[in-house]
Amino acid sequence: MQNKALRKLIGKDCDLYESVSPKRLYSKVKVSKKMEKEGHRMVMLVDEEGLLKSLELNILGSWLYETDKHGYPIAGNVLFVGTKYTGMGIDFCGISEDVAESLKKEFEEQIAKGKA
Repeated sequence: MQNKALRKLIGKDCDLYESVSPKRLYSKVKVSKKMEKEGHRMVMLVDEEGLLKSLELNILGSWLYETDKHGYPIAGNVLFVGTKYTGMGIDFCGISEDVAESLKKEFEEQIAKGKA
């Protein structure tokens, strides 16, 4: 049930999603440090077939994923989720409202600076 809901949030035609590490979120965006203190990390869920479906390139997602370094862009919507360790491994979890607001503010600043 959770997978179906996540796919729907990523995009109406999303059949398969991938969890990718937004490396610049940790090297450039300060908000991630709040989550790390709580024992969580953030990942991006993306449509695994976004490029095959000719979805629009996601400039911010690609910048966070460091596409400029490895050449693999993100296409389509990005869903930011937290991760947490449980007895069964790593699970997806939500992010707090204050972290989401900080993330939005930080992205707006990065875009205004022309870095993303």
